[in-house]
Amino acid sequence: MERFLREGAFELILSPAIAEEVLRALAYPKIRKLFRGTMQAELWFEDLLVLAELVEARSEVAAVGADPDDDKYLAAALDGRAGFVVTGDRHFLSLREYEQVQIVTPRVFLEALRSETAHGRN
Repeated sequence: MERFLREGAFELILSPAIAEEVLRALAYPKIRKLFRGTMQAELWFEDLLVLAELVEARSEVAAVGADPDDDKYLAAALDGRAGFVVTGDRHFLSLREYEQVQIVTPRVFLEALRSETAHGRN
């Protein structure tokens, strides 16, 4: 995923609220285990922040009833004119689409990137 981002195959859209949540989550012990021995999680995310487009999510969204805190992801997607929100959250995935923003798993998104790259489109 990081390689595709660095190659410009897609643009990462984040809002300050999303960045804050990710930094909090990176401190969780179960997440820290994933980075054990490879790199510092915060440094990894800082690298991604440099490559991301930060948007001030101003759109009012109330779509993820099971977890309204996830609405900030849709707001950032709308304000950043994103085509996808990538998540593993089942409740969020059950929406499938919101105002032409597709809600997909990381696997589906990677497959779409690979397909676009194979066909020479960005």
